[in-house]
Amino acid sequence: MSKFLSFLILFLSFNCVSIAMEKKPYHHLPDGTFRNPEGSPERNTNFKWSFKVFNKEKKKLDMTVPKDHVVSKEQVLSDLEKFKNDDYIAWIGHATFIIKLGDTTIITDPVFSKNAGPLIFGPKRFTEPALNLREIPKIDLFLLTHNHYDHQDMTTIRRFPYKDAKVMLPLKLGKYFTRNGYKDVNEMDWYDEIEINNKLKITFLPAVHWSKRSLTDTNKTLWGNFLIEYDGKKILFGCDTGIGDIYKDIGNKYGPIDLTFINIGAYNFYPIMPYKDKSVYHTNPEEALEVAQNLKSEKVIGMHWGTFVLSLEPIMEPPIRFKSSAEKYGFKKEDAIIYKIGEFGSLKKLLNYN
Repeated sequence: MSKFLSFLILFLSFNCVSIAMEKKPYHHLPDGTFRNPEGSPERNTNFKWSFKVFNKEKKKLDMTVPKDHVVSKEQVLSDLEKFKNDDYIAWIGHATFIIKLGDTTIITDPVFSKNAGPLIFGPKRFTEPALNLREIPKIDLFLLTHNHYDHQDMTTIRRFPYKDAKVMLPLKLGKYFTRNGYKDVNEMDWYDEIEINNKLKITFLPAVHWSKRSLTDTNKTLWGNFLIEYDGKKILFGCDTGIGDIYKDIGNKYGPIDLTFINIGAYNFYPIMPYKDKSVYHTNPEEALEVAQNLKSEKVIGMHWGTFVLSLEPIMEPPIRFKSSAEKYGFKKEDAIIYKIGEFGSLKKLLNYN
């Protein structure tokens, strides 16, 4: 009898574990790592990365930055004061934006360091942040999309002046904040929702990307997009992403989106990669518009360009292609939006609300 009970307990335990494993979402792998949504394109591994070739090709780029790409510091500080009682967005550079919604001020993927890499390594900025950390307004929400160095900047995280901000970030990244004095740290899985107040809700959504900060941690932390719902308006702040069917699903479930922020740079790695003008994990300008179209987005802002050289397309090519292709994807040219670094814009005017 005791042998039978032992067998029964073992059998039931095994089946409970099996059921629990079966219930894991598709993007959770058994070894604790993560993967992209089902049906996402896969990276071509039939190439060998070469810093020698990359740096050789990089030297061929014209690094001339047009004067109208960056707003003067004097104007930025003036606009910061001018817009302080308004809902606004301001581009600090790369994927760093300040977004003010009512009494809540949000910062996204803040990178204020001179290079995107560990210590003194990694790509160096060719444009400075519009504000420095001492100049930014009081931040209430800190949104982090993933752990790559051009998004998760540990120097910025350590020196950030508002560690009482609520931090929202992907699974398994919380330790980088708790060990640096942040108290309100919220790890999120895809489709998790957090209500900030009766007007503001944040949902973490899938993206087609990956994560890595060292030789041994590939895809050990999650990545994703943030859907910001505020007073009836929907803003999607994109993680770095490639194109994928998941955006049709998101568009059907959460759309229409009023405003989408999406990467339009870092897509050309030819001749290192065997194909030109294409990256599985970064949309080119046309793909970015297609993603926004699939999201049923009314307007779209191109970001993730004009700050670091992460790839080999001309540094000022992304916005030109983005604007010129807008109508092909159903957007008016004025609704495919390009900001200057340091530019402020009224959200109430942009999204037509009071």
